[in-house]
Amino acid sequence: MLNDIQKDTQARMTKVVDAFRHELTLLRTGRATTAIVDHLKVNYYGSDMPLSQVATVAVVDARSLTITPWEKAMVQAVEKAIMASDLGLTPNTAGQVIRINLPPLTEERRKNLSKHVHHEGEGAKVSVRTVRRDGIQQIKEMLKDKQVTEDDAHRAEDEIQKLTDRYVREIDDAVKAKEQELMAV
Repeated sequence: MLNDIQKDTQARMTKVVDAFRHELTLLRTGRATTAIVDHLKVNYYGSDMPLSQVATVAVVDARSLTITPWEKAMVQAVEKAIMASDLGLTPNTAGQVIRINLPPLTEERRKNLSKHVHHEGEGAKVSVRTVRRDGIQQIKEMLKDKQVTEDDAHRAEDEIQKLTDRYVREIDDAVKAKEQELMAV
């Protein structure tokens, strides 16, 4: 019973950290990566499809991407999706290939992104702590219902705290790594 609570808590904490890392990949750092445009939806014959399902996205060099739609008719729909996104990027079309040049980040923008990374990291830590609280609450309810002994409950709470510390450390490490990537010129 306690093991189930610990496993559930660990699984939920892992999901929080994975979601945080995914969120960090979406931040534009001035370096080209296909993750920048992964979330874009393109109107494909009346339905919204992920960009990766209607085109090939490739990194040409450190500052540019190419997007090659599989159908010639999709070029304008892909351009429209890029322009409508919050990325602030301008597509350049040459025939059927769409090029996106990533401008270098200004110092001010780097600092703002760094603050944003910190903010997202704090949000992820709060989520991990919320999962901890839920797990400990379940253990306390079991103790109250006399389903477990006090010693077992304390041991389980300690294990959940160790998990919390580990995942908070992982989040801090990811924040530091992203900051270093942002500040690298």
